[in-house]
Amino acid sequence: PVPAALAPTGLPDTGWAAVQRARSPERPRAHTYLDAYFTTRVPLSGDRCGGTDPDGILCGFGEHQGRTVAFAAQTGAGTRPAGYRTAARLIRLADRLGVPVLTLVDTPGAANDAEAERQGAGAAIAEVFGAVAGARVPVTTLVIGEGGSGGALALAAPGNTWATPDSYFSVIAPELAAAILKRPREEIESTADQLRIRPQDLLELGIIRGIVRNSVQDNAP
Repeated sequence: PVPAALAPTGLPDTGWAAVQRARSPERPRAHTYLDAYFTTRVPLSGDRCGGTDPDGILCGFGEHQGRTVAFAAQTGAGTRPAGYRTAARLIRLADRLGVPVLTLVDTPGAANDAEAERQGAGAAIAEVFGAVAGARVPVTTLVIGEGGSGGALALAAPGNTWATPDSYFSVIAPELAAAILKRPREEIESTADQLRIRPQDLLELGIIRGIVRNSVQDNAP
């Protein structure tokens, strides 16, 4: 079972419950959503700078009900600079071809180790922000798990972002927010509530357009 307190609506009762649910190993991941949505997929890999990020993001084109859709789907790990550059490349290509784009957000935040900094993490994230903002084709985002910090925000389509009950979306993870505010670890859970990161909070605040529950979640463990 998902380790989170649920309201009668099936949504998390508290902000910390939303975080626990998003981090649960039992919830569906990108592969599950992509397999359920597309009949066929063709991957696109590489950032044209010699880098790849197969563990952090899946990019490519797929067929859904006879129509081609581009996808950039985070896998739940910290996305690396090569992954963001690959996503930006995909979005720009889809824009030139007139193909709509689907992004799946699921990351605790961008990779922030020394190697990621050397590879230009900030510039790579900014590149995705620009690609999403400049796209003339429809870009639709579904937050399927963790939506942490700028690493998640970069892939979120303005005005067309949706969320599942298994997700949270925040400018910063609760642990980091508490640390910045110099709060003790015992206050992390209350900080999560104050951030208003539950799907229903996001809907009330107008950050997302709706909460999506589908057969992928219904069939999940």
